[in-house]
Amino acid sequence: VQLQASGGGAVQTGGSLRLSCAQSGRGHNVMGWFRQAPGKGREWVAAIRWPGTNTYYRDSVKGRFSISMNNAGDTVYLQMSDLKPEDTAVYYCAASSGAIVVSLPNEYTTWGQGTLVTVSS
Repeated sequence: VQLQASGGGAVQTGGSLRLSCAQSGRGHNVMGWFRQAPGKGREWVAAIRWPGTNTYYRDSVKGRFSISMNNAGDTVYLQMSDLKPEDTAVYYCAASSGAIVVSLPNEYTTWGQGTLVTVSS
């Protein structure tokens, strides 16, 4: 299984972007988004359990970001609104077959390449 992330770009404060992560196969029932800002460690952003009824967010993005998946379960989206400069980072999608603690990177076995999101003030 491979993951392909896309949708990053440069926006101004308050803008929106939608990230997509397509997986080449199924078999993962938890998909997550992580991000890594310049000079900082990787942090968890959001996660979703197939078939999409359970979603999870870090506090700083609640109410601004929304994670969802398509009916086939092979593409996950991260709709980001009201973006702030502190959201600037490389965003990574990840997949897990059975993550229990969805915020832990070690729970994920497959990672996509990052997509850069830059928010200017």
